[in-house]
Amino acid sequence: MRAGPITIIVALLLILAAAVIFAYQGMTLPGDPMPAGGWIALTLGVAFSLIVGIGLMVLLFYSSRKGYGEPSQFGADDHRD
Repeated sequence: MRAGPITIIVALLLILAAAVIFAYQGMTLPGDPMPAGGWIALTLGVAFSLIVGIGLMVLLFYSSRKGYGEPSQFGADDHRD
């Protein structure tokens, strides 16, 4: 392997390690538990994000299958006035 892919892999692994350490510290530090309003907001935020993401992917596949992303094709007698 060349230096470029190795550098990218190492950088991504360091970011992953930092995220795992941050998550572990956040779950083990003492403090007040999340209030009910926080859980409701978290649940609604995750649900809304999933709905938007899934909806956009459905539209992407639908438009791809129907050919809406293809360039326009004009006939020989089609011209602008």
